[in-house]
Amino acid sequence: MIVAIAAAGTGGHVYPALAVAAALEHRGVDRGDLVFLGGNRIEATAIPEAGYRFRGFELTKLRRSLSVENLRIPFVVHRTAGAMASELKRSGARVVLGMVGYVTVSAALAARRAGIPLVVHEQNSDPTLAARFGARYARMTLLGLPGAAERLPRSEVVGNPLRADIATFDRGRWRAAARARYGLPAEGPVVGILGGSLGAMALNRMAGAVVAAVGCPVLHLTGPEAHGVGDVTDASLPWIRVPFESSMHDFYAAVDLVICRAGAMTVSELAATATPAIFVPLDRVGQRANARVLVEAGGATMVPHDSIGSLPGIAARLVADPTARSSMTAASALLARRDAADVGAARVLEAARG
Repeated sequence: MIVAIAAAGTGGHVYPALAVAAALEHRGVDRGDLVFLGGNRIEATAIPEAGYRFRGFELTKLRRSLSVENLRIPFVVHRTAGAMASELKRSGARVVLGMVGYVTVSAALAARRAGIPLVVHEQNSDPTLAARFGARYARMTLLGLPGAAERLPRSEVVGNPLRADIATFDRGRWRAAARARYGLPAEGPVVGILGGSLGAMALNRMAGAVVAAVGCPVLHLTGPEAHGVGDVTDASLPWIRVPFESSMHDFYAAVDLVICRAGAMTVSELAATATPAIFVPLDRVGQRANARVLVEAGGATMVPHDSIGSLPGIAARLVADPTARSSMTAASALLARRDAADVGAARVLEAARG
């Protein structure tokens, strides 16, 4: 059975797609029967490196500011949908899984032209434009987080597909090795700062003040360019800066509190690893709704972007209050959905078999 998976743009779309692909293999689908559809960004290297077939297409995304490039979108979408439909027919695909993002619009149209079922996976609590469009054509819509997206037709909350090292996370077993790897002390609290794979300038700019306030080691994933990272005022306080981390289970195992944005995958990883968090969400991409999932459950707290100056003090209070952190850990664990990749794979196969 040939399964097509459309995923493009960022690691937040591509790596969950790879997790579903691995779960499909576990359920008996041959690796050679999985074909990925995408563009020319991270997917063009990460997917072939993982050993899967990949077909690249012309893609374009909506610019949030006024741009003449937006005028090209309808033409590119329909041209790419035609090319994808031809690939689906040629390969004999029985189902398409769209991991949202702008590739899903063309993939949804392609599935319809090819006459095969579509399954959409929306990661966010508030549905994106791509998810709203894809859901109109989808046999079912799988959701990563509860929230407004549950109003999409034929939707079901299954969780966000996680990489195996996060889905099987065990802090107690991995903590000592993870801390040794980063050169962190074996005992005592450690604060993590996480801005996503590219970093977050606002969090980088606040990092020095956080280090000075919390009085404990800080493990900071700065992003490859480390935009906005300054110097710590007290050199005696350990501030471990790492440009990029491919082994995120080590990061979560080493820390006791994370300061981060609120991308959907980050929220799901925090729940799966039962890690207390302080969110500084990006409102323009709907992250506040993602953050609320953990905040309202008691697993995290939220600092609005216009109040980011309060971040060091809030972090210091949580570092000094292990009882509060333990409560947050327990609340996060209750929301964990570690089997999302397997459930997603099962739903894809259900759609393929009618």
